[in-house]
Amino acid sequence: MEIFVDADACPVKEEVLKVAYRHDLVVHLVSNAWLRTPVGEKINKVVVGDAFDAADDWIVEHAGEEDICITGDIQLAARLLELGAKVIGHNGKPFTADNIGMALAMRELKSQLRDMGEDRGFNAAFSGKDRSRFLSALELLVQKGKR
Repeated sequence: MEIFVDADACPVKEEVLKVAYRHDLVVHLVSNAWLRTPVGEKINKVVVGDAFDAADDWIVEHAGEEDICITGDIQLAARLLELGAKVIGHNGKPFTADNIGMALAMRELKSQLRDMGEDRGFNAAFSGKDRSRFLSALELLVQKGKR
C-alpha cells in the first residue's frame, strides 16, 4: 500500500505525511512544479511538468488496487476508482463507485452554470473541521488496508 497525492492544490499534505510516517508508508507527491515539503526516505516528490493532466496521468499509471489516492479532482478520482484504488477528497469524504457518478454529474452541471454566468464558482473556505475529518478518514483507510 502506497499513498499518491495530487499535490499541486492539496491543502492536506502535512496530514498525509503525518499518517504515512506513523504507518511507515511510501508517499508520492505528484505535482507540476517543485513543492516545499519535508524530505524523507519514503517521500517521493514527482514533478511531471506542465502538460495538461500530466500529474493525473502519472498517478493513474503508477497507482494500483492496494493504494490510497488523495485528490480533489473528480475526473481523476473516477479514473482511479476504475483501477480499484481507494480515493478520498481533501475534505476526507471518500469517492466510491456509488457516489462518483453523481459527483461527475454535479461537476458538469456547475461547469455549465459557470459558462452561462449563473455560478461564479465560489467554494467554502477549507476549515479545521475539514482538515480533522480528512486526517481521521485517511487514518481509518490505512488501518483498514493493513488488515
